[in-house]
Amino acid sequence: MRPSERLARIPPYAFAELERKIAEKRAAGVDVISLGIGDPDRPTAPLIVEAMQEAVTEPETHRYPTNRGRADFRGAVRDFYERRFDVKLDPDTEIIPAIGAKEAIFNLNLAFLDPGDYALAADPGYPVYTGGPWLAGGEPVLMALDPERGFAPDLEAIEESVAYRSKLMFINYPNNPTGAVVPPGFFEHVVEFAREHDILVVHDNAYSEIVFEGHRAPSFLETRGAKDVGVEVFSLSKPYNMTGWRCAVVVGNAEAIDSYWRLKTNIDSGLFEAVQLAGVAALSPDGDAEVASMNELYRRRRDLVCDALREIDVRVRPPYATIYVWAPVPEGFASSIAYCEHVLEETGVVLVPGPTYGPAGEGWFRISLTTPDERLVEAVKRLGTLRSGH
Repeated sequence: MRPSERLARIPPYAFAELERKIAEKRAAGVDVISLGIGDPDRPTAPLIVEAMQEAVTEPETHRYPTNRGRADFRGAVRDFYERRFDVKLDPDTEIIPAIGAKEAIFNLNLAFLDPGDYALAADPGYPVYTGGPWLAGGEPVLMALDPERGFAPDLEAIEESVAYRSKLMFINYPNNPTGAVVPPGFFEHVVEFAREHDILVVHDNAYSEIVFEGHRAPSFLETRGAKDVGVEVFSLSKPYNMTGWRCAVVVGNAEAIDSYWRLKTNIDSGLFEAVQLAGVAALSPDGDAEVASMNELYRRRRDLVCDALREIDVRVRPPYATIYVWAPVPEGFASSIAYCEHVLEETGVVLVPGPTYGPAGEGWFRISLTTPDERLVEAVKRLGTLRSGH
């Protein structure tokens, strides 16, 4: 039984391979502490769980859901976007639920790419930005995120022949894996570029609610003209500790939303309505306090990790947002992979090498802050036993 050629073109999903390595080490008796996958360790807030518990007892939620989504869920998204971003959305044409952001990002490739089309993808970036185009028959073209530009790509460096064959552009701020916030003026530049080259912008907005030091992360749709050229994928996974619930939305350009809906009607039957009702609770003003509490936890963990890295001569800048620390590999190591393997062998601590997210990640590694406090403290102690120069 041979898999399709499109599947053979892409490697196994990066974090599936990471999980395999962790399992091997643990089977060998190593006390592994993983600072790899960004999966919140705290439980989902009671107000969300209770809304779900009540919803699953309602017979109306047991039937096929519509792909358009419940009116009250779309209304909650509309209210959240207006309250949080001052962005007005039409719940009938500019909002549609998704079964998690990963599903949404992948399906947008299926909806908009034909064989031979290009998708511009942030590098380093979420692996689905590159795997999705391959699986849809298109081709990803990497846009290197330049540290000197605040981890933004140089759009002027994209060749005209590439730009005019591109139908999608994937961007993401606050950014995974770098933790960068959007540089001033970058969203405006993206809108101009997309309009000139007839590109649909897909802004992956998974981390706008996880911010520190009073920083405010904007929506791409706040930018003048953004709704004319783009959509935004907003996920409840990280800010509301709902990774397993698979609850997200695609919002923005009505034409693009309609195309996405037409694709989804042929692929799935929509988001479970009880999950949508839990999403209504999460997106209410009462959910804001839960988000603020988690942000304080992540800020404390960020400072703990950054202090420990500096002790072992890693020159790291604490991020203003996200649940990640993106740090340069210390001098004396041949590559990101070599450093992360050294750390794993010497301490049993799992770090993610930067090239996991694309070739521009070479020379960097990522730490996730979603490890329980006591294990994070232990990991930091182990890192403190290392010295650079190997």
